[in-house]
Amino acid sequence: MQASNILSVARDTISNEAKAVEKLQDYLNDEFAHAVQHIYNSKGRVIITGIGKSAIIATKIVATLNSTGTPAIFMHAADAIHGDLGTILEDDTVICISKSGNTPEIKVLVPLIKNFKNTLIGITGNKDSFLGKQSDYVLNAYIDKEACPNNLAPTTSTTAQLVLGDALAVCLLHLRGFSSKDFAKYHPGGALGKKLYLRISDITSENQKPQVTPNTSINKVIIEISEKMLGVTAVIENEEIVGIITDGDIRRMLTKNEDFSQLKAKDIMGASPKIIDNHAMAVDAMDILEDNGISQLIAKDNKGKYAGIVHLHNLIKEGII
Repeated sequence: MQASNILSVARDTISNEAKAVEKLQDYLNDEFAHAVQHIYNSKGRVIITGIGKSAIIATKIVATLNSTGTPAIFMHAADAIHGDLGTILEDDTVICISKSGNTPEIKVLVPLIKNFKNTLIGITGNKDSFLGKQSDYVLNAYIDKEACPNNLAPTTSTTAQLVLGDALAVCLLHLRGFSSKDFAKYHPGGALGKKLYLRISDITSENQKPQVTPNTSINKVIIEISEKMLGVTAVIENEEIVGIITDGDIRRMLTKNEDFSQLKAKDIMGASPKIIDNHAMAVDAMDILEDNGISQLIAKDNKGKYAGIVHLHNLIKEGII
């Protein structure tokens, strides 16, 4: 295949799936709303099951629900009829995913779930299937055809299932009033979690705390900046933040003065430093640094006193940038 042919197939695939997803809006009805309300009001968990590619989609929906405040567990349909039915507890809601709704495993599993008297939600492309007729609530995942040219490989159908699962999860998220703080509880690791919980104080507590007075000699200023390895020092007078000196200020001074032996910190400091509250979120520091084209910020405590330095490299190290 030529590159143009490959791109044409790719575009057709995306177009096919996009149209199918768009049509899902027309299939939404009160059953979907009632299914969401049932899960929200339930005291139990959500058990999601399926076979083949639908099982893979089920695991993703489980992950999305768990991360947004709805406890969920994956149960493979084949394993369920060989012992894993013990996963289902009395108050649990079971979601079964199947394109046809008529696979052998589903036909064996569904009656067993019904015997346990658990509420069954079916996600299927065939409302008149065995699964569709046995479900308490049916979420219609019908598609006209798969993106596969043979109309066989699960492609568009699994995309439709996934989108319905996302719609379910987001509706539940809204019902629970799930906030960014709640989200952080379930995502404490990695850059995402740190953006939601890492504070300036978490960074300044690990950094050294360079500081000089307005009358500190330039020699000592250079030593302080070099020893504390943050490329900057705060200028403090009577416990108040009065300025900042960066390594850039030092370089500019050297280009303008052959003799700096008589210069003091106050002669080269920036008198209006950018300051951030030590209790602010680290991600807020990133915005200030980017907006002002600078690499360091001075942090202050709740009394307005000098708390430390936040460097651009700290944010990079933490994965914020």
